[in-house]
Amino acid sequence: MTDLRRFPRVPLGKPIEFSAKDDELAVRMDGLAKDISLGGMFIETDLPGPVGQQLVVHVVLPKGKREMNLPSVVRWSGKDGMGVQFGLLGARETHEITEFVKEMEGSG
Repeated sequence: MTDLRRFPRVPLGKPIEFSAKDDELAVRMDGLAKDISLGGMFIETDLPGPVGQQLVVHVVLPKGKREMNLPSVVRWSGKDGMGVQFGLLGARETHEITEFVKEMEGSG
């Protein structure tokens, strides 16, 4: 099977929260970020969103100093979780994810 991703994914294995975008009273739901790339992540969760749903993923990367709120859209959803694609990221978020991926690729 060919991997069509534009960005390499690396393991993360970190608890995260996600919420529906554009919902002022959005309840944060728990998930486990299994992997991450500059393009998106796989979130293991009992409550995967439907394909096309807009989310905000709330995550602090290892060595990160602050929570990042990443705009995302569900690209696929299954019984064990969902794959999300990140939307437009800020410079800080882009840098932090890029550096984390580089570090993890170098250690593997």
